Amino acid sequence: MPHLTSTGSTLRTGASEQLGVGVPGYAHPLLAPSEWAELDRPGTPLHWAVLNIDDGPGARPDPHCLEVAGRLRNARERALRGEVPEDTVRAAGGRLLGHLDLAWGSRPVGELVAEARTYLDWYRVGGFYLDHCPAERDGLPTVRRLTSTLSALVADSDSADEEAGRVVLGHGIHPHPGYAEAADQLVTFRGPWADYRWSQAAEWTAAYEPGRFVHLVHGVPRTHLEEAMRVARWQGAGTIFFTDRDSANGQTDPFAAPPSYWDEFVSRIGPGISE
Repeated sequence: MPHLTSTGSTLRTGASEQLGVGVPGYAHPLLAPSEWAELDRPGTPLHWAVLNIDDGPGARPDPHCLEVAGRLRNARERALRGEVPEDTVRAAGGRLLGHLDLAWGSRPVGELVAEARTYLDWYRVGGFYLDHCPAERDGLPTVRRLTSTLSALVADSDSADEEAGRVVLGHGIHPHPGYAEAADQLVTFRGPWADYRWSQAAEWTAAYEPGRFVHLVHGVPRTHLEEAMRVARWQGAGTIFFTDRDSANGQTDPFAAPPSYWDEFVSRIGPGISE
């Protein structure tokens, strides 16, 4: 697969370009209330957080999820209006994204669109995270059709604002280059630190700004946090989530909770920024 060939020999993120946080899906707010509360704290450089209730929007509106959605939406609206200058959850961040599982392209588009409408109706999400997104060329036409429909749904909903919505493709690897034109961001790495520290970016990613790519890495020791951020910057990632939690230690989802070094992680990234 030549589109996965990489060299990654050039630093593409300058000192003035800061990283932001993307949370791929914390545990349910009832089980992790303090973790969700951290995300709308002023100064958190949050780009987005994914809401996944039951591999989708669930069967009925969840009051705990409604509360989380409202808090993040209010923080974003305050920043957009400039009412709270010190609140640095900026216009480019602070979005809540609805989780849609593409099952590597096996789910019908109509079924996914129906779930998306439910997310918008109940939680007024600001976009969608398309998990288990196919990465090969033959899946591209269907994904393009889906992302176009999702963007239109957000634009026509009362979730829309002047920055429009956000669609993130959760490949977890470098996909065919054509996917870069199908969504706002691509998750080009999702996996353990042992693989990430030696990883390289696909050559075609050099044609795009750093904000287009997301890296989600687990098992990152605190002592290697700065090294991990250097890798992200070298490879042109704009949104990251690093954690010392690891699925090898019996944790089924290492991204279901923040790292033990959350405050240090956030402070190393810096305050929230506009894109």
